[in-house]
Order: sequence, then C-alpha cells, then structure tokens
Amino acid sequence: MVLQAQWVLPRDCDAAMETLAQTLLDHGQEHLFEGWPEPGIGDDDKARFFNQVKKLDANYPGGLVAYIDNARKLLADSKAGRNPFDGYVPSVPSGERLYYGDERFVRFEEAGVKAASNAAFVLVAGGLGERLGYTGIKVALPSETTTGTCFLELYIKNILALQEFSSATRPIPFVIMTSDDTHAMTEKLLKENNFFGMDPSQVTLLKQEKVACLADNFARLARNPSDKYSIQTKPHGHGDVHAVLYSSGILSRWKLSGVKWLIFFQDTNGLLFKAIPASLGVSVTNDLDVNSLAVPRKAKEPIGGIARLTHTNGLKIAGLQSVRADRGTGSEMVINVEYNQLDPLLRNTGYEDGDVNDETGYSPYPGNINQLVLKLDSYLEELTKTNGAIVEFVNPKYKDAGREEFKSSTRLECMMQDYPRTLSPSAKVGFTVMDTWLAYAPVKNNPEDAAKVPEGNPRHSATTGEMAIYKANSLILKKAGVKIGSPTIETFNGQEVEVWPRVVWSPSWGLTSSDVKRKISGSCEITQRSTLVIRGANVSFKDLYLDGALVIDASKHSEVEIHSIRVVNDGWEFQKVGSKDVSVPEQYRIRGFITKQLDHKELEFDLPGSYLIACDDTDELSGRRGEEANAFA
Repeated sequence: MVLQAQWVLPRDCDAAMETLAQTLLDHGQEHLFEGWPEPGIGDDDKARFFNQVKKLDANYPGGLVAYIDNARKLLADSKAGRNPFDGYVPSVPSGERLYYGDERFVRFEEAGVKAASNAAFVLVAGGLGERLGYTGIKVALPSETTTGTCFLELYIKNILALQEFSSATRPIPFVIMTSDDTHAMTEKLLKENNFFGMDPSQVTLLKQEKVACLADNFARLARNPSDKYSIQTKPHGHGDVHAVLYSSGILSRWKLSGVKWLIFFQDTNGLLFKAIPASLGVSVTNDLDVNSLAVPRKAKEPIGGIARLTHTNGLKIAGLQSVRADRGTGSEMVINVEYNQLDPLLRNTGYEDGDVNDETGYSPYPGNINQLVLKLDSYLEELTKTNGAIVEFVNPKYKDAGREEFKSSTRLECMMQDYPRTLSPSAKVGFTVMDTWLAYAPVKNNPEDAAKVPEGNPRHSATTGEMAIYKANSLILKKAGVKIGSPTIETFNGQEVEVWPRVVWSPSWGLTSSDVKRKISGSCEITQRSTLVIRGANVSFKDLYLDGALVIDASKHSEVEIHSIRVVNDGWEFQKVGSKDVSVPEQYRIRGFITKQLDHKELEFDLPGSYLIACDDTDELSGRRGEEANAFA
C-alpha cells in the first residue's frame, strides 16, 4: 500500500504541513513515518516533527528538495570515489607576496587602514572549545595570559582602532555568526563586558542553523534513534556564513550605508589583525573581488593550497592536458584546494612529483588560512544569483569496502573559502601571502593531540598560539630598532616552544608597522625574561632598558613619553602546570603554565595631559613589589 500524506498528519493540520508531508513522501522519505499511529493519536509529537521539518526546509537554499537532490548527487560521487576536481589542471595563480615593514607592505597597510572606514567585519564563531579541552566558547579563551585579553575582546579592540585611525564617519559594522551551541554564551560575554567598548548597535549576532543528517547513499534523512518524531541534525559548516548573511538582508543595508569591503575571519587566530590592514590594502589597490590571506606552505603540509584550476578540453600537450579555458562557463577558478586533494591532483595531471617545494623551500601553492576580503558589490550580486548557496561536499564514513553502509549518519557540508568556486572567470580573484609569524597562529588542538604532532609541523595549540603572539610582537619591535633578547626553548604540555619576551600592547598603540616605528627611538633593549604591557595609544619610548616587568596604563587623552629609563626587577615568570591538574582553571592548564607575578613596575596615567618620564643613565626604576599573585587569582 502506498503511504498517503493524510495518514501521517495530525488531525488538525494546515496546508503547509500537508505539503511538507507530501514532499517527503515524493522524495523517498517514507521511512520517517514508520511506526506512527493513526491520525488523532500522538498529534502533538507529529506537530513537533513537522515544525522541525518546516525549519529545515526554510533554512536551506531551495528547501529540503534541493538538499535531498544535492545529497544524492554528492553521495553517488563519493561512492564512486570521484575527485571533485577531475578535469581540472592546477597552476600557480597570481598574488602578492608582502614582507613586514618594507616599502610595499607599508604602502598597502596605509591603503588598508584608509579603506577600513568603508569595511565591515564578519567573525565565524560557531564552535565550542571542547576540542581544545575548554568547555566554554572559543572566543572567550584568553588570546594570551599576560593580560588575559580574550579573543573576542582582541578582535573588537582592533576593529575600534581601525575605526578611529581610518577616520570613519560611521561605526564599522561587526557581525558574529554563532550556532545553537554558542549563541547565548556569545551574547552573554558581550553584555557582561559592555561589548568591550564597542557600541552595541554596530554588533549583530546571526545564528547558523543545522541541516538534516543522511542515513544512506539514497539520501534518506536520518531519524533520531531515541525519538521517532525527530530528524538528526548536524552543523552545515562555516560556509553557511554566506547564506546567513544573504538571508538576513544585512548585505543590502550595508551597501546602502556605504560599505564596500567585507573581511571574514575565524575565531582563534591572535595574529590576524596584524595582517588585515595590508591585505585589505591589496584588495583596494588591485580592485579584487576576492582576496585570500595566505602564508608560505611546506609541500604536503596539512593546510589547503591556493591554486588556479583550469578545465581541460581533452587534448594532451607534452604529457599535460591542454589548459585552454572556455571563458564564461566557469571553467577556470582560483580557489583553495585541500592538501589531501592537491597532491593527487598534481600527480594526475602530469606533475610526477606532486606537491613539492620549489627553490624557496616552500610549495608554490600558498597556504590558505581562511581569512577573506570580498568586494561587497560583486559579492552581493553573486549571492543574489545563488541565494547564498555555495559548493558542498559530503564525507561519509563507510562500514564496508563497497561503500554501501555508513558507520554513522553524515550530512552535507560547506566551507567559507569555497565561495569563489561559483564565480565567473572574469572575477578578479587573488591572494596575499605574508609570513606565518605575522599572520597565522590558530588555536585548534588540545594539549594531547598537539604533543603528538611530528616535530617541525605546526601544533596549533593554546600554548603555541600564545607564544606566537609574543614572538610576533618581539619581532615587530626588533624591526623597529629595539634590541630583543634571543628566545629560550622550553617545554609545556609536551610541546617544545620558543619563549620570547612577553610583549603585549593594545591595538590602538601599534595598529600598523608605521605606528610602532614612530613610537620607538634611541637605543632600546628588552631582555628575554622581560614582560612589557602597553595599554594606551599615545605612549612613546626612547632609550628604554627593560630587564623585568613593566606595565604602562595610559588613558585615551594622555600622552606619555618614556625617556632614558632602566627598569630592573624580578619580573613575571611562567610556572608549569599539568594539563590534567584540575586545581588550575582549564584556560591555563591547556597551555601548561600560569604566570607568576613576582615583581613589576607599573606606570599609570589616568588623567588627560602630557607626561614625561625620564631618569639619568645611572638611575633605575625598581619594581613595585606587592602580593604575589597568579594570573588567574
């Protein structure tokens, strides 16, 4: 007997519910109704089921029919082992290679700061920190423990600094894409901290919804095993940010308000704003529709490579397929290719050695770090065509070699960086490569997994992420003329790391390379064991010697000149803790250390005015010794 829609509906139902029921039946989803009682029994549960279906249908571009159809195609390709890039030949695309502090870098950086007045920022922050060994949201984690500044505060302070230094005539919009797991906690973090100084009206939280899980190769939706009136769901991936932005209507409103550029970034990279101004400047100067921020990448390193892919016409030339592009048909694109796809793709198109390093010691295909600069006009035009949908993939785990059964349900996924795959060949797509030490130190792995990473490969843990911030700030000061003590090598949570001077400043003090260079003069030296914290925009140094800890707090309207002083004290030091030591808060034990504040000198300027702090060469500013305290106390 063929199941009819009226047999599965609640007694009191509307036309929309009846349509949904018939849609599911027409698309091979009869199994969802197995075991349902006759009409009039369990109607509340049936209504709950259809409310969920209605939501799943509304939240996917094209609805559930499109989702099921797309799933069947992708599952068939997966079962057959087809490479999504079959028929394409990779080559190295055009892009910019910038080196911190040189003339070109400064020029692009200045252009980027100016353009920030017409920019908007989008943070993809849908994940919890469970993978890191942290039970909260990732953006609440300290980016570094010297000041305890969390990632979200760091990002907001950088946007506010760009807002001020770009002379923006309106607040720079900031969108945070959350999920069911993170939305309430993100909202709470912002409200409890008064939005970290940002006007609440310029912050928008947009929640990403989940998609239905798939039970088999026929794209039958997976029913919840503990609830026959519920469909299993999972996150769709951070590529949802495009659909979420489009459906919200915010892009059109931004365009009307004068926004020209969008900067997309992810949630736990404490370095990225050191590279964003210059990369935005590249987009503006070269009028790029898409600009991916990238870093040098070792061949076969587990990070996606940016490549130009050109579709072939089936001819062979010198062992390679012809790379003649059929313009206007989407036959050429510049996109991220995942590392596990790039090497076999190269080998299959005539490059016998696959992904190998060139004379620079790096792969010619730069590493994608998922920070994008998009031109709003062309972005909105493209999303209007696609309703925000981008290319998806599916990654089922099979029980058998024949790829017939799944170990567990799967779902369609999408990635933010795959947006360029739908663009016309006429779109201007490029990339900007900067040194890893300046641009990329994500926090993605827990201590145990990070310790297992082979020596020489990035560990991407809370430990290495924090140490990278100190290294970057130390190198920036070094390039500005400061003598910096050489790093020592220490091991925390089984991870061997370089420990540089613990130098941290507020974004308003050192937003760009020119800002830092302008505020440093004379003969300045910071020893390896030292800690320097600078809070305030208008603090300059001349002939500073620091061997210990110095904290400077200056209000927005105070100007402070530090001349010819020596600060020598016992300073602050790292004290090792175990990753399993539950007496230590988890945000510290996942790093393997806490900061022991032994001794420091603090200079505070909370009133408007100009201040000169100077000593003769024989004087020393000794530390102010108070109660010893751990950073988390």
